[in-house]
Amino acid sequence: MMQPLRFPDTRRALALLAGVVAFATAFAGVAAAQTPAPSATQTRPAAGGNRVPAALRVNAMWIWELSRSDGGDIVAIGTRAKAAGFGAVYVKSADAGKVWSQFTPEAVAALKAQGLRVCAWQFVYGRRPVAEARAGALAASYGADCLIIDAETSYEGRYWAAGRYMSVLRSKVGPRFPLALTSFPYVDYHPKLPFSVFLGPHGAQVNMPQVYWKDIGHELADSMSWTMRVNRVYDRPILPIGQTYQSPTSPEIGTFRTLAAGYGAASISWWEWAATPARLWTALAQPLVQPVDDAILDPGYPLLVKGNKGDLVRRLQRLLRRTGRRVFINGRFDTLTLNAVTSLQQRRGLPVTGKVDATTWQVLLRRPVTPAPSPPPQDAPTGGVAADVTSR
Repeated sequence: MMQPLRFPDTRRALALLAGVVAFATAFAGVAAAQTPAPSATQTRPAAGGNRVPAALRVNAMWIWELSRSDGGDIVAIGTRAKAAGFGAVYVKSADAGKVWSQFTPEAVAALKAQGLRVCAWQFVYGRRPVAEARAGALAASYGADCLIIDAETSYEGRYWAAGRYMSVLRSKVGPRFPLALTSFPYVDYHPKLPFSVFLGPHGAQVNMPQVYWKDIGHELADSMSWTMRVNRVYDRPILPIGQTYQSPTSPEIGTFRTLAAGYGAASISWWEWAATPARLWTALAQPLVQPVDDAILDPGYPLLVKGNKGDLVRRLQRLLRRTGRRVFINGRFDTLTLNAVTSLQQRRGLPVTGKVDATTWQVLLRRPVTPAPSPPPQDAPTGGVAADVTSR
């Protein structure tokens, strides 16, 4: 295994944030501020290349089982959500090809009557992609404002299924209906999951990684930095999901919100309603602490070299094809891919290293070139990974 990356910048950011967050949490009862839009003068990592659909531009709470969320009392759900500053709820609508009975046109209308946007979410496996797409699409006909696709371990290696699912789903909901992908935060730790298909052309407009730092076993700031670094290359807005289960502290809740804003996230959401203790509902309602220093919140880009494999390489190969270079999209950083990278670097006046570093990614993504650190691939997390099938 390669040596794990150290995080001096994000640890300094976390230290600076801790005092500010602690100060802010003293002011209870103030309505939660919305996460600000990314700066017009800086491309922040979470901003991505697409505009975030309106239904996903407001902070939200996830609901797994409606009956366990304030007893299924829609009015109580609306009251609690608004008190915490949430403008939306994400309610489970389907598992594989089976539509859940809790997600009905009547339930959607009742939640909307409380002033909430309602997004459906579906857990998918990839074994029957057409049936899954049909079940997911029903949410749109039931009045959902968007659909979030939850693809995790079961979908690893299922590239054809992902393409088929997205094709059928888009044909049913239309090209503009808001779709989002949620999955593991560390793309390089799950290299066989088809992120590049779900987030590809005609795919989801938004990327929602599950940054469950306590579950992962990493420091919060480190988890956010790693997540932003490896997800930014998909060029989709990143809306990180935080955790209210496993008893995070109130300062951690505040720090997550502040870091997300610093990275340019248009909104955030939390897993999960029924698992959120009373004290954290209070923490969620606190005013947002603005980021301390934008420069600290630059996570860099993933470094790819010959011999690497996985979905990040597939994403690289698609971007190389966009420049007119001939490569196979096979997820292997082979000699053909290396030649394409060196050709691009030579033509654009970059150092001809054959390594895909920060400046090479920026050229491929058509972003202003500003030197940034590209860390080496990292070791696997020491703890668990983001929630899998058993938690959904």
